[in-house]
Amino acid sequence: MSAVVWIAAASLLAWLWLLLGQGFFWRTDLRLPPRAQAAEPPTWPAVCVVVPARDEAEVLAESLPSLLAQDYPGRAEIFLVDDGSSDGTGELARSLAARHGGLPLTVTTPGEPPSGWTGKLWAVRHGIGLARAREPEYLLLTDADIAHEPDSMRELVAAARAGGHDLVSLMARLRVVSRWERLVVPAFVYFFAQLYPFRWIARRGGRTAAAAGGCVLLRTDAAVRARVPDAIRHAVIDDVALARAVKRSGGHIWLGLADRVDSVRPYPRLADLWRMVSRSAYAQLRHSPALLVGTVAGLAVVYLVPPVALVAGLAAGNAAVAGAGGLAWLLMTATYVPMLRYYRQPLWLAPLLPCTAFLYLLMTVDSAVQHYRGRGAAWKGRTYAKPDARPDVVSDARPDARPDLEQT
Repeated sequence: MSAVVWIAAASLLAWLWLLLGQGFFWRTDLRLPPRAQAAEPPTWPAVCVVVPARDEAEVLAESLPSLLAQDYPGRAEIFLVDDGSSDGTGELARSLAARHGGLPLTVTTPGEPPSGWTGKLWAVRHGIGLARAREPEYLLLTDADIAHEPDSMRELVAAARAGGHDLVSLMARLRVVSRWERLVVPAFVYFFAQLYPFRWIARRGGRTAAAAGGCVLLRTDAAVRARVPDAIRHAVIDDVALARAVKRSGGHIWLGLADRVDSVRPYPRLADLWRMVSRSAYAQLRHSPALLVGTVAGLAVVYLVPPVALVAGLAAGNAAVAGAGGLAWLLMTATYVPMLRYYRQPLWLAPLLPCTAFLYLLMTVDSAVQHYRGRGAAWKGRTYAKPDARPDVVSDARPDARPDLEQT
């Protein structure tokens, strides 16, 4: 049992470190300040919203009207970039704008991305290019499945101005309805915050950088300085790459949990959630077998050892093993409770976090398997292999055709 004792002790030490030394990642109080505490700017800057969309007709009817209805005191308009949709996304966007009114909407098509570009970032590049002609101070990059409360844009701009931030991002509250969503989705955000503690992200001069791609308010001159999106053109995990590029160029960034921004995309089945995670998990590990082995071992020691040690210790009558495993599991459970409360989920899900972590371990391994089978990061009919080019090399690619452009 001596080896088991050491493994259980290592797991407990890991949880003591995570509790106190990992930027208090488990706390969920990092939000945009309430309006009463945020100083509104004397004049409201112009904002252009860029929405990349590929086959989003299923969710667009719920998300786009929320952007059109933004109660923003300054000049604002929306550019929806229809990235080769086959389900009538562009036509639906135009009809929604005609029906709901609100902010001006431009629907445009960029054409197929050239080699070295992901489809989303090619669409974002196209949208930013059109938006910059309007000379906005800020760009709001938001996904087509994200719904905003009417004051969302106002609150984002007020927070950016008050805090002197070049990038303000909100982790949209993901949909949690089905039993699989309840089991997997809160843990997704919990694990993300563990990897990228939000408090570390906000440190000036710190190395930790991340954003949530569903909602990013970006100062236009910061985007130019960071050469976004050209500098990250092949990134599969584009939100983290975007934040790193902005921070490397001297920008001040901030990431927190959302109260006014929600994802409306459903993930009713385990297979849907599995695809969401596995398509980019191995890319997160930079396609490194060594990092994959280390990640699997780390997940096992941190999340799987505590319950196993508790049961094994009790069965063998070893109080040290059972005590270390039980205390580690208790710490794990306690740190997960705030995220469950944020998602308004029952707290009895907290002790099940080892089961969810095991699912994520399998998803990560599957991501690597799919990569080596040549399927890479597959999403909506496109597959992205491991990039050969460096992420900080600016592409000279230009659209090879005049875009299909229509303003509503």
